[in-house]
Amino acid sequence: MGKLTSIEGLEHLQKSIQQGRDPQRLRVRICMTGCRAFGAVEVRDAFRQSIGDNGLSSKVDIVETGCHGFCARAPVAAIDPYGFFYQQISPKNVPVIVEESLGKGKPAEKFLYRHPQDGQPVIMEKDVPFYREQMKIVLRNCGQIDPTRMEDYLARDGYLAIARVLSSLKPDEVIEAVQRSGLRGRGGAGFPTGTKWKFARSAKGDVKYVICNADEGDPGAFMDRAVLEGDPHTVLEGMLIAAYAIGASQGYFYVRAEYPIAVTHVKKAVADARA
Repeated sequence: MGKLTSIEGLEHLQKSIQQGRDPQRLRVRICMTGCRAFGAVEVRDAFRQSIGDNGLSSKVDIVETGCHGFCARAPVAAIDPYGFFYQQISPKNVPVIVEESLGKGKPAEKFLYRHPQDGQPVIMEKDVPFYREQMKIVLRNCGQIDPTRMEDYLARDGYLAIARVLSSLKPDEVIEAVQRSGLRGRGGAGFPTGTKWKFARSAKGDVKYVICNADEGDPGAFMDRAVLEGDPHTVLEGMLIAAYAIGASQGYFYVRAEYPIAVTHVKKAVADARA
């Protein structure tokens, strides 16, 4: 993948990636971040083994995703293009799921989520009550893509926002757009992001920086970790837009050492974006 120098080049690359993907291809999207604590690695390995045993290796992709969000039912996985959702999977469950869902295109009912009110199985991921009322924005790609593959991000219009910003907006116009959006910080103060960017742009100094502070002070809060693990390119693209708006030339991620997967994924994203 060569360096891109125009929005047209990016759009052409995105289109070629999208056209090269079969929306009907079988995919197993399995959470490989938080679900690791409940045996996701062993479940993934069981899928690989069973898919091979059934002669499906050339027909099925295993996509190691970030968090699907439903951590209380870990480990979780979804089967595309059907949208089947499986929860609390163990390696011994996998052969049945592979045989039924990947081999026959049918849900393996025993391992589906069951509605808490009537106990009926919920077949589709989108129909699970926990997901049904959600409209994901920041987390739109988490659980959908392999965060270590920039092609997956580009296929979902990744880096199109920064390309349009650089090609059609002045820094002050970017700040004005952010102010109009009402975007605020996720900390307790909820400080308006556009105002913060305006202050940073007008601040004196020859060198300015954008800092991504992924430190989380609240016990058990993993919001920043989830985004960096599951969709690091989104954060990187946001930093690029912020840097352009305020006149920064350098950026830094601050990530806890306790988040090794986030660190690995961020480093990979930065390296791929530079390449």
